[in-house]
Amino acid sequence: MTIFKSPHGAVALRDISITERLFEGLAGDPARVVLIDGPTGAQMTAGALETGIRRLAGGFAACGTGPGRVVAILAPNMPEYAVVFHGAAFAGATLTTINPAYTAAEVAYQLRDARADLLFTIPAFLEVAVEAAQGTNVAQIVVIGGAAGYASLDDLMGDPLAAQVPVDLARDVLVLPYSSGTTGLPKGVMLSHRNLVVNVDQTARALGVRAGDWTVGFLPFFHIYGMNTLMNLFLGMGAGLVTMPRFDLEAFLTHIQTHRARFLLIAPPVAVALAKHPMVDTFDVSSLQVLMSGAAPLGGEVAAAVGRRLNCTVIQGYGMTEMSPVSHIVPENRPKAGAVGEALQGTECRIVDPDTGADLGVGQPGELRVRGPQVMLGYLNNPAATAATLQDGWLSTGDLAEVDAEGFFFIRDRLKELIKVKGFQVAPAEVEAELLGLPGVADCAVIGVPDDEAGEVPMAFVVRAIGSDVDEAAIKTALRTRLASYKVPGQVAFIEVIPKSGSGKILRRVLRDKVMSQQ
Repeated sequence: MTIFKSPHGAVALRDISITERLFEGLAGDPARVVLIDGPTGAQMTAGALETGIRRLAGGFAACGTGPGRVVAILAPNMPEYAVVFHGAAFAGATLTTINPAYTAAEVAYQLRDARADLLFTIPAFLEVAVEAAQGTNVAQIVVIGGAAGYASLDDLMGDPLAAQVPVDLARDVLVLPYSSGTTGLPKGVMLSHRNLVVNVDQTARALGVRAGDWTVGFLPFFHIYGMNTLMNLFLGMGAGLVTMPRFDLEAFLTHIQTHRARFLLIAPPVAVALAKHPMVDTFDVSSLQVLMSGAAPLGGEVAAAVGRRLNCTVIQGYGMTEMSPVSHIVPENRPKAGAVGEALQGTECRIVDPDTGADLGVGQPGELRVRGPQVMLGYLNNPAATAATLQDGWLSTGDLAEVDAEGFFFIRDRLKELIKVKGFQVAPAEVEAELLGLPGVADCAVIGVPDDEAGEVPMAFVVRAIGSDVDEAAIKTALRTRLASYKVPGQVAFIEVIPKSGSGKILRRVLRDKVMSQQ
């Protein structure tokens, strides 16, 4: 067995809860502002956040919400999200975090699957929440901000809880985020306090977030990237967050300018906007030093364009919900184009032939498998999927990767998204990176579509840049100079927006459904 170990050695496994880890970052100055609501400007201090968490946990304990109970959150990014999340965690309960963009049917599926009995939401989502809760175990809906006939967050507050309610930090399920569902129904990913704490510590060492830093938090807290790498990491390191309920470029740039953000976590669609949108030039973003992109592959050309335009270092990280979420990060002092990084402390990797299961070596592409203390406990209510994904502690990522002689990993694509043209494999991410490098292309996605002769051929969906009239012929002509002929899309369709999940992943199944409906 060929194992690529982290160059950074082992990681300490600490016997603390994720909320106790958060409290480490809040200590020292209770009057320090740590959370700002982007739309309203409302501020929350470190002392108010800790007190709110302890009081909510006390209220939970008083009404029996603790170990064995599941609390659901259907809310956008806002300071109160951290109070609810950590109040439940400190009380020993399990949380399931729900995508605010879900329909009532999708919310109901998650509530039933997770067996949630308490649901937090906001007035804007109350109608969906009420419809979704019907026929589930949810006995009470709590409305952050209040609504007639429903308990508010303040109503659940009790006497402050002095200490973490005892739980098995390594084996009890703390949080149930659901995988993105780009293929099949979403699956509840079982993560423990140990998973989240160790990944905060692993990522903190790799990223160098500083006490006193301010960042803009648009990555959704319901998703593991926004939950642990943004909310828990930054607050746990003594940094501050401006929360955004949804991404808006003008508001995003305003917060960077106002709060002098130094370090940002982003996803590829935001990198594209920062590289190409004319609005960026109207704001002072000179405070930016480091941008880390995750959630989906970022093309080297786009990363370089962002770095040049903003005069900052652009790096990538890699992970999945099943890894709490980070396993690899590019060091900011040693950026490498196209790489997703070195393995974090305590993380081991293998590259495996997806057909034979044989281990591969340096420079040989295969499926990436990962083992480490951040790897999930398994999938909720799905032992078959757990057994297929976790084998002897090794997590099968489903991503095609390779490692170079320096220990840097490169993600080539999702194995299930590879397009086979006359037996040749085409990685959509490779074609997308080239498309994004073309003038007039603001965003894009590539899928495989059936072809009688070739089996499959690539098809591109393109969003034109503002003012551009780039056409199919021009795009194909340009790509023919950059890609092998079988990689050039046979069709180019122009659309208004590329469908993506809340974490920025392209929803290729939506595009496939669109093609099928037109046949």
